[in-house]
Amino acid sequence: MGKRPEPSALARIGIAVEQKLLNQFDRLLERRKYENRSEAFRDLIRAALIEERVAEDDRPVVGSLTLLYDHERRLLSEKLTAKQHEHHHEVVSSMHVHLDHHNCMEVIVMRGKAGSVRRLADSLISAKGVLFGKLTLAEPPV
Repeated sequence: MGKRPEPSALARIGIAVEQKLLNQFDRLLERRKYENRSEAFRDLIRAALIEERVAEDDRPVVGSLTLLYDHERRLLSEKLTAKQHEHHHEVVSSMHVHLDHHNCMEVIVMRGKAGSVRRLADSLISAKGVLFGKLTLAEPPV
């Protein structure tokens, strides 16, 4: 999620955590192949800071929107495509996957101001027939 700090720039902290929570956290670190808790804590802190920054409506962001939907729902595919064309400045690319006879997954890569990207994502997610939608935002690299 970013460059490692120089060793001289590191600060040591101590935290108190319930043993049960720490055990769960350690199992998570093992599954995700972290070398140590410090790396995991740094990633969590970075993620929280990014999430806070991209909450600002006029902040530039990049992101992906994942949608699952029933393609047999009357005119849904056409509505989703039309909405993306209306917002071609925010939609960079999309990939459509046929999951089975009825269900599709669409992944839409987006960029723009956080507020407009979120509003577009919300309008796509809330379309009748969309079964699941999730938007993930990040700051574009400088």
